[in-house]
Amino acid sequence: MNLRKANRASRFSWILLLLVVILVITACSSGGTTSGISPSTTQPKATGTQPPAIAHLAAGPLTYVAMGASDAVGVGSTQPGAQGYVPLVAAHLPKGSHMVNLGISGIRLHEALSEELPIALSTSPKLVTVWLVANDFVGGVSYEAYIQDLNTLLAQLHANTHASLVMANLPDLTRLPAFSSLSFSQKAQMLVQIKRWNTGIATAAAHYGVRLADLFSHGSELTAHPEYISGDGFHPSPLGYVRLANIFWAAIEG
Repeated sequence: MNLRKANRASRFSWILLLLVVILVITACSSGGTTSGISPSTTQPKATGTQPPAIAHLAAGPLTYVAMGASDAVGVGSTQPGAQGYVPLVAAHLPKGSHMVNLGISGIRLHEALSEELPIALSTSPKLVTVWLVANDFVGGVSYEAYIQDLNTLLAQLHANTHASLVMANLPDLTRLPAFSSLSFSQKAQMLVQIKRWNTGIATAAAHYGVRLADLFSHGSELTAHPEYISGDGFHPSPLGYVRLANIFWAAIEG
């Protein structure tokens, strides 16, 4: 099931995107708290323990829910319904499993709390993957607002499902062709902010027992290899989606 909305653009306007990124970098360069858990936000108590291992999922069919944006939709591939990372992850699951792809192109995390999360909670999933960060980062959402929404999302999934939860972070976006016009100093500042966001994401993941699909480690493969990037300079290519699915699956297996 793909809940794409007809009125959402499947691709960014790159000129506007670059201008927004520059503004975000300028606004964020002064720094701020790096804690992943907002002290002003009250969340349901989390155990901080790891969720059930994939071994218990292999016993039979299960419901897999993917929460995400255009990458969950498969934008950048020639056959999104088959080449995106979500169907590729689903292909690993036991026969008879049900995939629920909630990806909506252009969506940000705050919107996903009302547009994707209620459906995810209603499906009794055994596996949930989450990749909802790039649109927030390049779209000007503040670090503090993003982390607060992330804690809300993970707290709800942790408290109201028995699913294994796996979440991806930001790769090194400065390597993408979409940001090639940025100066060296702008890229350096952007990289500082990417690391800051990833630290917050890792802290939230550890707090709620979520496995992390780390897209930044190992040289940020998805953005460092040209063959993994689609012609739009931002989204993964079919080969990139294969690698992305493998990274998610490695995290799922623990």
